[in-house]
Amino acid sequence: MSIDHDRIAHRITTPVDDQLAVLEYTLADKVMSITHTHVPQAARGRGIAAELMRAAVSAARSAGWTINPVCSYAVAYMRRHPDDLQNQHVDDLLDEALEESFPASDSPSVGSSN
Repeated sequence: MSIDHDRIAHRITTPVDDQLAVLEYTLADKVMSITHTHVPQAARGRGIAAELMRAAVSAARSAGWTINPVCSYAVAYMRRHPDDLQNQHVDDLLDEALEESFPASDSPSVGSSN
């Protein structure tokens, strides 16, 4: 399955049976709000929408965005896959804790014992 992420149009798509399956989102303050998913009627039930959601979760993680599932499918997907949100939140908290413990402005010698 070939999945395309158009960051300018805020769409993740994949061709299906000469049609297009689509996941649309908005982006504000590093929050990806998934607003719409559509899979052509004849292609439903094959896990295509789930693949689009996995691509969205992956894109959000790579970009450092959090996810706000808005459309009914995105909400249902995240309920079935709570680790996708929980792991992201835990990763964000760990990154934040590390930044507080080891600020980027510290020189490499900070914390070393000589």
